[in-house]
Amino acid sequence: MSEQTGDDKNQDLRARLKQFAQPLVDSLDSRLKDQIDRRVDERVDQALSNRLSVLERAVADLDRSVRELQARLDAQA
Repeated sequence: MSEQTGDDKNQDLRARLKQFAQPLVDSLDSRLKDQIDRRVDERVDQALSNRLSVLERAVADLDRSVRELQARLDAQA
């Protein structure tokens, strides 16, 4: 019969605890990752939406300017 030393018992206990807790840690890690990904996606979507709005307004301004210039040219002709 072999006797375990205190260090061996600690290692065995640590391994068992890690084996028991690992699924919980993995689950938490997965849930946190999903939550972070959703928040990042929301922020990226909002930033892109804001940039797109700016670009749409700029294109509308350019369109108006081009139409005004075209109208002037047509009036001169």
